[in-house]
Amino acid sequence: MANKIPRVPVREQDPALRATNFEEVCHGYDLREAMLEASRCLRCKNPRCVAACPVGIAIPDFIAALHAGDLRTAAETIARDSSLPSICGRVCPQETQCEGSCVLGIKGEPVAIGKLERFVGDWKLEQDTAVDAAPRNGRRVAVVGSGPAGLACASDLAKMGYEVKIFEALHKVGGVLVYGIPEFRLPKERIVAREIEEVKKLGVEIETDVIVGRTLTVDSLLDEEGYDAVFIGSGAGLPRFMGIPGENLNGVVSANEFLTRANLMHAYDAEYDTPIYVGSRVVVVGGGNVAMDAVRTARRLGAEATIVYRRSEKELPARAEEVHHAREEGIEFRLLTNPVEVLGDERGWVRGLRCVEMELGEPDASGRRSPVEKPGSEFDIACDVAIMALGTSPNPLIASTTAGLDTTRRGCIAADELGATSREGVFAGGDAVTGAATVILAMGAGRTAARAIDEYVRAKAAKSAE
Repeated sequence: MANKIPRVPVREQDPALRATNFEEVCHGYDLREAMLEASRCLRCKNPRCVAACPVGIAIPDFIAALHAGDLRTAAETIARDSSLPSICGRVCPQETQCEGSCVLGIKGEPVAIGKLERFVGDWKLEQDTAVDAAPRNGRRVAVVGSGPAGLACASDLAKMGYEVKIFEALHKVGGVLVYGIPEFRLPKERIVAREIEEVKKLGVEIETDVIVGRTLTVDSLLDEEGYDAVFIGSGAGLPRFMGIPGENLNGVVSANEFLTRANLMHAYDAEYDTPIYVGSRVVVVGGGNVAMDAVRTARRLGAEATIVYRRSEKELPARAEEVHHAREEGIEFRLLTNPVEVLGDERGWVRGLRCVEMELGEPDASGRRSPVEKPGSEFDIACDVAIMALGTSPNPLIASTTAGLDTTRRGCIAADELGATSREGVFAGGDAVTGAATVILAMGAGRTAARAIDEYVRAKAAKSAE
């Protein structure tokens, strides 16, 4: 029986070696391994995995094609719903989404859906196939931000026949895919850049170095440039800090700045003249995926690296795979620990963190048990750099320069379930609306907004024709 076949293991770099380089950790499947793993799928009549996928990929269909060795059909099946399969196969939290809903996971190990998606996506990139752009319908849509939400929205709109232009503030395209996720998890030139080229083949135009809110505004795109609608997928790049004494010391940085220097600006590469300082000991405060990316990057740059997190391991929000990889690479975890002060030396540089021990109390609004400080439990952790990985919020620039655009109390753009905002013709999705979340959730929001934009533009055109 197919469900008796054990899950095919994935080959990875040796932990001791990979902790010293920025090459990709996971080697992925070869064709034989992928086809064997695909044979485990039960082809459920009511596949729970599809319902759990934020972009609705027809998972059993692409896996069936892969099992049959028909890679072209497998790739075409995925492409109907996802423009970034190689990326999503690497960074999506499949264990809580598609794989987390797999029937095989009830009593054993679920099908490795993410690894199979990655294999098919990588195969497609190697084919360098031409893409037939859809006939244009004469309508134009502007997309703000080239991250996963913007790319997904732009791809779907282009397939519908819209003339789409993405405006990106940075000099590189990809948003968080290029500045936030390390090379050892997501190769930039080999994977990200090539999948973005696939989006451009659909007819999507991308202009970099355009700061919406400064270079131009959402208002000008609609009122002067003649766009029929605007989608805001500008992400959440404004870092949060703890507000504790000593956070202004030299050596305290946000994870956002640290990862941007390392990833986008190639600070880890000796051929680039981008400064990045880790000293001999780095402490990263936080327990999410960004914290894991930062601490594993610091380790690769030669520092002893430690995670400080105020809850227990059970509450760690990072992917289990990332936590496992971090432990393999020698990362120390100081759990149920919370900083209360950053300690400095006479030069104004960080020398350590003063922390307190925590214990878990009653659940908070998120359902996680709230950490409570243990009285008299203060202790110090020595470090040269303290990286704050406490989450991010959207930059207020776009909202503050767009007439009639409402925001939430957290500073996010207010949008309904379809992505429509308070400003007519303006839609939004991804981290700009939800705050920092996952790549695949941002893509799902982009796809939802694309459908809503199409409906809006069509309705407006029909009303004008009356």
